[in-house]
Amino acid sequence: MFPVADDLMSLLDLEELDTDLYRGANEPSSQLRPALYGGQVAAQALRAAAHTVPEGRLPNSLHGYFLRPGRADRHVILRVARDRDGGSFSARHVVAVQNGEVIFSMSASFQTPKAGPEWSTQRTPADVPENLEDRTGIPGYQSMLQIRALPATVPHEPGQWPVPGRLWCKTWTPMPDDPVLHACVLTYASDFGSGFGDGTVEGFPRGGPSIDHSLWFHESLRLDEWVLLEMWPLKAGGSRGLYAGTMQDRDGRVGAMLTQEVLFRAPPGPLPVPTAGPTPSA
Repeated sequence: MFPVADDLMSLLDLEELDTDLYRGANEPSSQLRPALYGGQVAAQALRAAAHTVPEGRLPNSLHGYFLRPGRADRHVILRVARDRDGGSFSARHVVAVQNGEVIFSMSASFQTPKAGPEWSTQRTPADVPENLEDRTGIPGYQSMLQIRALPATVPHEPGQWPVPGRLWCKTWTPMPDDPVLHACVLTYASDFGSGFGDGTVEGFPRGGPSIDHSLWFHESLRLDEWVLLEMWPLKAGGSRGLYAGTMQDRDGRVGAMLTQEVLFRAPPGPLPVPTAGPTPSA
């Protein structure tokens, strides 16, 4: 039996095996899934990279590729390469390995915070509505965060897996005042749902296996307070779908932006021509 992390802090508390080499446990719901949750592996990879950068540097972006399904019966081994340490930025490359094979590859950048002009697209402050669907109660979904999903624009068909396109999330317990740790938890949450989950692109699945994932960090958000993840479709074709998203707090501060590409396993026969989805409002 391999160790299981009972909470999110334990999931991100990596064991140092050697210089730039770490080992992570899996979350309990991984036993109920066909493969490890991608957000877990990405968050652990970012945490491993953060252990190797100069003190005070915070994540500013990551770009990851999901190469193989992760296994729940194996540790995740994380190997960090120190590509560069400059005056303000550090670049790292991390691979997550199981059974001698790379399951996830990530490039990450860290920056020493600097003062400068601030601007952002205006976002509307919002609060968590009552009576939202509790995703933490769905077996096999995950148990590390509280998740409340907003209703889909196009209702799901009976028996269809309800992939959310918009959701609120937060940790179960308070977290330390560590912006790097909060960025890792944000990374964990950024792989939830799908930009096609609202069903506005006809003829395509609402979700699929993740191929690659990019995340840009802008403002430090506390993940022990409610954060809104909104996603929308950008393009679909060639058995792939691309979507974008933002993560903001209840005051409308955008903490991160993301893009993700997913694999669509098409049903037999030609796919219908999709209709254009709505443009996300500011």
